[in-house]
Amino acid sequence: MTQTGMDTDVFQAFVVQLERFVRERLVPAEKETEKLNRVPDAILAEMRDMGLFGLTMPEEYGGAGMNVSQYVETIRILSWASGAFRALISINIGMACSALVKNGTDEQRKYWLPKLADGAIAAFALTEPDSGSDAAALKTSARRDGGDYVLNGSKRYITNAPFADMIIVMARTEAAALPKNAHISAFLVPADTPGVSIGKPEEKLGQNGSQIADVILEDARVPAAALLGGEEGTGFKAAMQSLDAGRICIAAAATGYAARILDCGLRYAAERKAFGQPIAQFQLIQAMLADSKAELYAAECMIRDAALNADKGRQVSLEASCAKMYASEMCGRIADRVVQIHGGAGYLKEYEAERFFRDARIFRIYEGTTQIQQLVIAKNMLRRMAG
Repeated sequence: MTQTGMDTDVFQAFVVQLERFVRERLVPAEKETEKLNRVPDAILAEMRDMGLFGLTMPEEYGGAGMNVSQYVETIRILSWASGAFRALISINIGMACSALVKNGTDEQRKYWLPKLADGAIAAFALTEPDSGSDAAALKTSARRDGGDYVLNGSKRYITNAPFADMIIVMARTEAAALPKNAHISAFLVPADTPGVSIGKPEEKLGQNGSQIADVILEDARVPAAALLGGEEGTGFKAAMQSLDAGRICIAAAATGYAARILDCGLRYAAERKAFGQPIAQFQLIQAMLADSKAELYAAECMIRDAALNADKGRQVSLEASCAKMYASEMCGRIADRVVQIHGGAGYLKEYEAERFFRDARIFRIYEGTTQIQQLVIAKNMLRRMAG
């Protein structure tokens, strides 16, 4: 089904507003965000007022109704600033919205989508201590008990867990592995449910301001109505569908941040002088800048193509993985080059290049590592060839 999205003129007006907000409010708040290790309350309130938490929610549920292309462009623009701002809203407008719209019951959509659009924060709990890329091997269990389910297990590295109002929890509803991962179901779990606890936020290499933590479930009881879609065994499918949107989102985030990093490198090269002239005049510096721009342009084209195909209702697992793999690796290469352009200064915290280098590393791990993307791409190529 084709997604029409927001009116073009309305979206363009929003883009202008968002670009101004990013440059005038978010970028100046980066240092405070890093120091606090969370988004400042005043900035969070402004993000809610702008409707950033409901960009992709259907209009009938209080959202803006963006299509995938508009969503991707919004994430790209937002990601000029620290990843903490993007991370806070991306689960809402990516995975949570996709899971609810594509797989939720009418009652689940009516209850959760307006709350998420208003700024309630979602988390997506799939990864476990012994189960990361091998999602089908997860151990968290959901046992039916009358009109409820009782959840037990632990989830690891869950983005937004310390702030979350609702957590989408993937759990086993069957002890044995079943064909097509039919032993995995998804549950919409309020974070204040008795038996749900959140671990201490992890200290990370970069992306400070965005918090990740364990989610522990100890006899956490939820009503049967919390089962996503009201049907057991569809959780893995929902997770994979959500991951397509999540991977395009990460590709857009990496591309937006790479643009910021390259801008920093270009400005430094134009201002820093050596041997009586700006180092931007040196051909080997120009080669690094040129390679970076070409790779950035390629990533921008990839994510726009993937998003356009998604808007046309096409299955985009291959394209989403291609875009995510390339964009995340590209961002890392540009960050490395910009540190090199800065020379010794690039290793100092006084300069932004050092933070950019640390922040960029996670993109190659988010939503499936580069190696997992390679497997997804190859398997989809073989599947398409076989018809």
